[in-house]
Amino acid sequence: MKLWSSKLSLQFILCIYLLQGCWGAHGKFAQKLLNDLFTNYTSALRPVEDTDKVMNVTLQITLSQIIDMDERNQILTAYLWIRQVWFDAYLSWNKDDYDGLDTIRIPSSYVWRPDIVLYNNADDQFTGSMETNVVIRHDGQIMWDSPAITKSSCKVDVSFFPFDSQQCRMTFGSWTYNGNQIDIVNALDSGDLTDFVENVEWEVLGMPSKKNVILYGCCSDPYPDITYTLLLKRRASFYIFNLLLPCVMISFLAPLGFYLPADSGEKVSLGVTVLLALTVFQLLVAESMPPSENVPLIGKYYIATMTMITASTAMTIFIMNIHHCGPEAKPIPIWAKKVILEYMARIFFVYEVGESCLSPQPPVQTEPRPQQDEGRTVNGQARKEDFALKVRRNRDGMAQKLQEDHEDLEQGVSPSLSMGNVPTNCYNSCKEEGKHVSLDRGESSDCGGGKGCCKAQCLCHNQSLLRNIEFIANYYRDQRATQKRTGEWKKVAKVMDRFFMWIFFIMVFFMSLLILGKAI
Repeated sequence: MKLWSSKLSLQFILCIYLLQGCWGAHGKFAQKLLNDLFTNYTSALRPVEDTDKVMNVTLQITLSQIIDMDERNQILTAYLWIRQVWFDAYLSWNKDDYDGLDTIRIPSSYVWRPDIVLYNNADDQFTGSMETNVVIRHDGQIMWDSPAITKSSCKVDVSFFPFDSQQCRMTFGSWTYNGNQIDIVNALDSGDLTDFVENVEWEVLGMPSKKNVILYGCCSDPYPDITYTLLLKRRASFYIFNLLLPCVMISFLAPLGFYLPADSGEKVSLGVTVLLALTVFQLLVAESMPPSENVPLIGKYYIATMTMITASTAMTIFIMNIHHCGPEAKPIPIWAKKVILEYMARIFFVYEVGESCLSPQPPVQTEPRPQQDEGRTVNGQARKEDFALKVRRNRDGMAQKLQEDHEDLEQGVSPSLSMGNVPTNCYNSCKEEGKHVSLDRGESSDCGGGKGCCKAQCLCHNQSLLRNIEFIANYYRDQRATQKRTGEWKKVAKVMDRFFMWIFFIMVFFMSLLILGKAI
């Protein structure tokens, strides 16, 4: 047992010495290979034995990350891994001569490299690929993997922002060598996305590639290139919750301005406040969008909403002018009474105070009230109904008393003292004797005697009071007619408020449904 263990330990020590010898041999052979390869090598010339022979360069692009998409300046910043593979006729060896060494890794500046650049580069510093090592095989194949942060110009179409999709092209080709000298071969049909880091704003749908051979106006030789088209779709959740939904909620406040009472004084201020809020959101969108002729979808929604709010504010001012029509307002036309006050008022459930939507307004009671209710007041003023009943009763009592006095005059007084021939001093004489008329009952007290002159004086006095009462009654009727006309105009304004409120609510709903339908 001890003998077997000692043999294993001897074998292990022998293997260690052999490996160290192999490693040392590989290091020596690598140094010898490097010296042999680059003794008479130059990196300035295209490494081909025949200058008329075309050198093939295989290109492969791996997209690692999308760093930024600047829509306003139309620049896409991306992190790429660029792999270029070609054959160098002067960098090949027999691996058996170098102890089986088949590959070496040296700095890329030691060898010739194709001048493949990004044609649509938008970097102001023109930084190229990182100086990494190249891998050289024994058959002369050189593979150069280099990471690069590229800034490429991208034509951005924001017509459907924030539900837009973009196509950004990255074109790679040789800057000085034409197609007869260097031919670019596409390694894959599309860019490699296996190591792509997901972007929070953009979703990558694909990265197809296509080879193009272009004849430029400056030269007659063809220039091949490979164009990678990066298909991007914007993730719209951020813009929906931060730009779109606030605008929708604010726009729904605009029709509510028609629901505010006209006497509140806040109808116009509400519309102006909503308009200013939408203007702020519009400026936020405009700052991030390129100044192009294509207006973004959300910008169109803002403009349409602002136009609607401006129209609603103008209509509110017009309706408030109708509401505050004074006593000098003209009567409402017959067609307006028929269409607005009857049909539209029922459709939009606009009723007078005390009316019910199920039963019509009860008729006004005209029966005389008891004596004890005549003196009641509402808010310190006598009720209009009590005053009208009192005027009507006084007028009837005075007319009846005048008729009785006229009959008495015809029986016991001379015709010269009739109603139409009473002297002027007769009224003053009656005044001095204390003749008076009760306004509540229409009765007249005696002047101190039962003479015909006093009767004529009473007739003169009663006639003057009757004229005054008639004037008061006419004034009251005119006032009632004015109040009725003003109330009708206020009701017309209220019906129009309700009508435009529903019209603008429907417009806002369909506009919001249209813009949100793009997100589904």
